[in-house]
Amino acid sequence: MEFDSFPIGTCSKDNQQIYQEWFNYADSDSDGRITGNDATKFFSMSNLSRQDLKQVWAIADSKRQGYLGFTEFIIAMQLVSLAQSGHPVTHDLLTSDVDLTNLKPPTMEGLDVLLSKRKHKQKDLDVNVISNIAGSSQLQPSPSSNWFSSKSTKTLPLSSVTSIVDGLKRLYVQKLKPLEVTYRFNDFVSPLLTNSDFDAKPMVMLLGQYSTGAHIGPEPTTDRFVVVMSGPDERSIPGNTIAVQADMPFSGLTTFGTAFLSKFECSQMPHPLLEHITFVDTPGVLSGEKQRTQRAYAFTDVTSWFAAKCDLILLLFDPHKLDVSDEFKRVISSLRGHDDKIRVVLNKADKVDTQQLMRVYGALMWSLGKVLNTPEVMRVYIGSFNDKPINDVLSGPIGKELFEKEQDDLLSDLKDIPKKACDRRINEFVKRARAAKIHAYIISHLKKEMPAMIGKAKAQQKLIDNLEGEFGKVQREFHLPPGDFPDVEHFRETLNGYNIDKFEKLKPKMIQTVDDMLGYDIPNLLKNFRNPYD
Repeated sequence: MEFDSFPIGTCSKDNQQIYQEWFNYADSDSDGRITGNDATKFFSMSNLSRQDLKQVWAIADSKRQGYLGFTEFIIAMQLVSLAQSGHPVTHDLLTSDVDLTNLKPPTMEGLDVLLSKRKHKQKDLDVNVISNIAGSSQLQPSPSSNWFSSKSTKTLPLSSVTSIVDGLKRLYVQKLKPLEVTYRFNDFVSPLLTNSDFDAKPMVMLLGQYSTGAHIGPEPTTDRFVVVMSGPDERSIPGNTIAVQADMPFSGLTTFGTAFLSKFECSQMPHPLLEHITFVDTPGVLSGEKQRTQRAYAFTDVTSWFAAKCDLILLLFDPHKLDVSDEFKRVISSLRGHDDKIRVVLNKADKVDTQQLMRVYGALMWSLGKVLNTPEVMRVYIGSFNDKPINDVLSGPIGKELFEKEQDDLLSDLKDIPKKACDRRINEFVKRARAAKIHAYIISHLKKEMPAMIGKAKAQQKLIDNLEGEFGKVQREFHLPPGDFPDVEHFRETLNGYNIDKFEKLKPKMIQTVDDMLGYDIPNLLKNFRNPYD
């Protein structure tokens, strides 16, 4: 599967050196990123129309990060060169029959004079031409990586924000994290975010019952969580090791203990697909109650944790195993709040004939209807998603055509993930901020209901027993949507281990800070890093 990105390999070495010099010139703050102001100044030398330059930026910044790295800069320069030759700037231009290898750099009016002046002024400047570029730009470590380890959250310079993700990091550390820490959001809902959580590649989780095709690799079906990532060579990293690596977004898994981490590992290998996406392979969901109780860790809690991090969740079903077991039902229920990420895959569909497939599809919809408590229709992909040819003896020519179209649709969904990663990150950030606000309201309300002096233990037990009623009070008092509240049973279970009297009272200033962040800061951030030609 190829992504709609254009490898640096399509550009000759000589042109790479020219573009590297241009990139260093355009990058005024030398952070490896060309943002809006730098781009408009540099691209104006091409004398293209504003509409053409708007298209150039939109195609080059396909991930909508708000900046151009070196790879994206090369794409932009190739588009500018083609536009100057008379080609219309479209998304399909670089994938057409254009000879990119022999494409000359664009004409940039006055650039040679500016470069010679710069060399004259700074004779000792090292241009740092990269001769062994392998694929993507190597950015210098962003200053934002130190924000999470810094004890001071008040002096984070705005000038160090050079992308949308950097802006989200700054807002989190300055405005959202203090609220989460004050009301123990990390103990009840989700661990505190780290730098690697923001910088992680988009993830896809595969969930299914035993032998439905969710595992990666040969039989037998996996009995552990395996994260499949890009790496320089093929290797396997144990769970305890990967959970403590600062550059990996898995530190939150330490809350599930050694029993889980011994059943968790990271598999690394070099592959173009893994440069864009990380896959999370889950154990086959068991069907018996005894097997479930013998797990040494909370399987549904782990899947819920991964669901919050993932960009896409694939539920896999087998035509011969359509029954939804009790544990699989609990797993699907744990995905509550992530309905927009879920896709259903009916795998091994070429093992049944057309008539049986229609019955299987109907039975699958019936089973899912009882588990997924939502009126919206879930997208279902039907096919045989393996490396073997489709069995057209059973499926026939119509079935084969259907499976191929469905496979193309699924691959198209996967291709879109890196492009939507930045949008998804904003979406998850806003969702987390709203959840943290509601959590603060709940915790402060419970604290307010506690007596000042005597009878605290009895009052706490009464509050815990009537937690659903207390949620209703909070909802009515602050006019909150009921669907945004956490699961009552899970909250009650966690609350049992705490002394409510030790909780903090409501701090309106903190709530207002988060409201301002949602109402003003995030819209301004998106405005600052949108297409500079809009």
